[in-house]
Amino acid sequence: MANMRLFRRRPRQDHRAASDAASDLPDPRTPWPEQPVPSDPDAAAAEFWRHWQDVLPDVSSALGEGNPQAAETLLCDAVARLHPNLQFSLERGQRALYALVISGQEDPELRPYTDAWKAAAPPDDAIWEYHDSIPAVPDPAGVTVNLGTRRVSFADIRVVAQVDEDEGVVDVAVYHPEFADLTESERTTLTFLPLDATLGERLAGERLRRVETATIEPQGTISLGELRDLVRGLTGDVGGAD
Repeated sequence: MANMRLFRRRPRQDHRAASDAASDLPDPRTPWPEQPVPSDPDAAAAEFWRHWQDVLPDVSSALGEGNPQAAETLLCDAVARLHPNLQFSLERGQRALYALVISGQEDPELRPYTDAWKAAAPPDDAIWEYHDSIPAVPDPAGVTVNLGTRRVSFADIRVVAQVDEDEGVVDVAVYHPEFADLTESERTTLTFLPLDATLGERLAGERLRRVETATIEPQGTISLGELRDLVRGLTGDVGGAD
């Protein structure tokens, strides 16, 4: 899922002569000021949903016209006001036409804000569904992602899983045939992204203890679908809905 694009606006200034304006240009090395964090998650969530209702027709119109960037632009500031460290994406829904996903990437400090946001969300309908973490996809083997100039299929992912039944968690090593040709950053992405796609961000955060990247295929590997069944078995949710 796409990361949130934060558009931080510079303070407006009076128009001046060109020479004066040039002397007032900020040092490009100056970092953007930190955005304030709301003290009341419930109030911040209520503000977001008021904004959502105001821009919903324009968001839906932009998506219908195949312009997701325009739709995201309408929401960037509102998500940042909810909490500046949250990420969001607009996706195809699993039950509805579209899905709005706001994620704290399992950061416990962000959980009160995503919880409040979800609690105040309108009911899902035929057009929109709402998720407070990245949901699992119905079939992870059918997912293909772009890494630089490469198109990489999750169908080729293999996983070694070791279950700690006493703790109810799983240690995994993830392998893909193209790992050896990828950069370290790309390997990291291709290690964690399939796990979130398979389990959903929240279940992966709760049940995966140690995650490693394997550049040489280990023995005893399983598919992503088999990993899903294994992890859901720890929660008694084998075959549950995505």
